[in-house]
Amino acid sequence: MIEKIIALDQADPQIFYGTGNSNLQVLKALFPKLRIVARDRVFKVLGEEEELCAFEESFYKLEQACTAFNNLTEEMILEVVKGKGLPPSRDKAAIVYNMSGKPICARGENQQKMVAAFEESDLIFAVGPAGTGKTYVGIALAVRALKERRAKRLVLCRPAVEAGEKLGFLPGDMKEKIDPYLQPLYDALQDMLPAARLKELIENNIIQIAPLAFMRGRTLNDAIVLLDEAQNCTVAQMKMFLTRMGTNTKMIVTGDATQIDLPRDSRSGLLHALHLLRGIKGISFIELTKKDIIRHKLVQRIVEAYEADSAHNTPKTT
Repeated sequence: MIEKIIALDQADPQIFYGTGNSNLQVLKALFPKLRIVARDRVFKVLGEEEELCAFEESFYKLEQACTAFNNLTEEMILEVVKGKGLPPSRDKAAIVYNMSGKPICARGENQQKMVAAFEESDLIFAVGPAGTGKTYVGIALAVRALKERRAKRLVLCRPAVEAGEKLGFLPGDMKEKIDPYLQPLYDALQDMLPAARLKELIENNIIQIAPLAFMRGRTLNDAIVLLDEAQNCTVAQMKMFLTRMGTNTKMIVTGDATQIDLPRDSRSGLLHALHLLRGIKGISFIELTKKDIIRHKLVQRIVEAYEADSAHNTPKTT
């Protein structure tokens, strides 16, 4: 008899074990010759070497499936243990799966272009109005890269445009002051990663969420870096951000040119970069439009109304 210790690495234990430990019971039934004791992330398995090797092979394939799909069912366990293979992707178009086990896919031509550009380019600019899914798709691509071990960390940031004035009046320490600005990034991550796993990744600095100002002086290697609300960067901030790129790093820059909150005398770093960097090899530009809006149907009508008002009130030049 041999004893072996096997630990879950990426998969969430609660999902892996199943409701009421139902998945664990299925595994025990499929390997009746083994004594299996599980606690937290650790499995202690006792039995003959041949059976242990078969269990270990199935275990790692199941963990990989659980991590990819955010789900593990009895059917998936039977398919892996009996067929010795990973379940095929339930949706080939899926970027990742959400916490309900449903696929998150690119919706519309421009989101699909964004997914394709991520594979082809190291720097992507995705620009469009509110509700087009540019940030959500960007984070989904980053989470997929992390799950597939194509990156060692995710760095997600936003400019806190009020940091010099109003931010200081908010209660709490620095993290509590800046978190309201970064909440949309947390929301997207919570859709795609189990809460316990997300907390662990943040605590271990594998996922870093910070204001743009915290990027100065860093070199980001082996990372996926996403800058959201980039229209609120100054030219100097954008240059600082883009020059953080290190070895084996991809950057995604998202923004909405119609929602610039900078002072009137400050030029948007996003608009400047779009003009300056076009034509450079290795950089992709995706322009989303109001037709790509996937929020409530009223959002598209609201955007159209503001566009019409802006056009009507723009002074005519002669």
